[in-house]
Amino acid sequence: MATQNKHLPRQLGTHGPKVFPLALGCMGMSGMYGPSDEHESIATIHAAIDQGITLLDTGDFYGMGHNEMLIGRALKDRRDKALLSVKFGALRGPDASWGGYDARPAAVKNFLAYSLTRLGVDHIDIYRPSRLDPQVPIEETIGAIADLVKAGYVRAIGLSEVGPETLRRAHAVHPISDLQIEYSLVSRSPEEAIFPVLSELGIGVTAYGVLSRGLLSGSSTTGKGDFRAHLPRFSGENLARNQRLVDTLKSIASDKRVSASQLAIAWVLAKGQSIVPVIGARKRSQLEESLGALRIALSPSELKTIEAALPASEVAGTRYAEQQMKQLDSER
Repeated sequence: MATQNKHLPRQLGTHGPKVFPLALGCMGMSGMYGPSDEHESIATIHAAIDQGITLLDTGDFYGMGHNEMLIGRALKDRRDKALLSVKFGALRGPDASWGGYDARPAAVKNFLAYSLTRLGVDHIDIYRPSRLDPQVPIEETIGAIADLVKAGYVRAIGLSEVGPETLRRAHAVHPISDLQIEYSLVSRSPEEAIFPVLSELGIGVTAYGVLSRGLLSGSSTTGKGDFRAHLPRFSGENLARNQRLVDTLKSIASDKRVSASQLAIAWVLAKGQSIVPVIGARKRSQLEESLGALRIALSPSELKTIEAALPASEVAGTRYAEQQMKQLDSER
């Protein structure tokens, strides 16, 4: 294993922006993993920007708008230093319940209007539906965002958790910058059918869940309010089985004198120059550890060794609950 400084920007596809090789995912700053500290969240965003991170990822439904307002406060005097990736379309109730998805053209423009206000900006750098709306042809959704691109409110169009057919149909309407999809040592299914299409079409990847929501770093659920308590990989016997894989990763990382988190992120970084891992750091200490992955260079033989030691087929439980898995276009 070599050590190097991988701070060269990565291009998000043929038509997307150039960004720092890691992006900051801000979802966890709005209660998805339990209580969060606003002061520390803003300090973490500032530290990320100071360290060179350019892309911040959020969703208008994270904390029912809280996450966008938080980012807006953090960027009040430094908007020109950050690019914003925003997901839309997920519906939430006052009790935080899920209400499905809405990607109708009128809804798209309505969602954007509110996001611009909450974020305090005049444009979004990458705008994407959070999921495929089964009631709305993807051509209509992308066409509506394309209108917003022409009007100057959006710079690039992305997608999230969609499969090959949807990718092709969307890209035919307007160039897609990147696909946001879960990808990690224990979630490798995109390699089979999705990544080849992305390569063919010139579409980049913003990979979330690179630590499988903290599973690969040894993180445990925090109790009430932590949505991971409902995820199969963190439940009962599945968690016990998965812990053996985590222990293997920790052992390999220890031999290389890095942390398990850093090795897991470095693995994703090494899988392709068009892939940008989205790190979900909620604290400056987590951010600093994740940035350490940029100093790790893994050879092809090292990648194979790591993958053989942690077979994806040995992972217990799906990445989402059964009902959510059925709704993912990327899993069809």
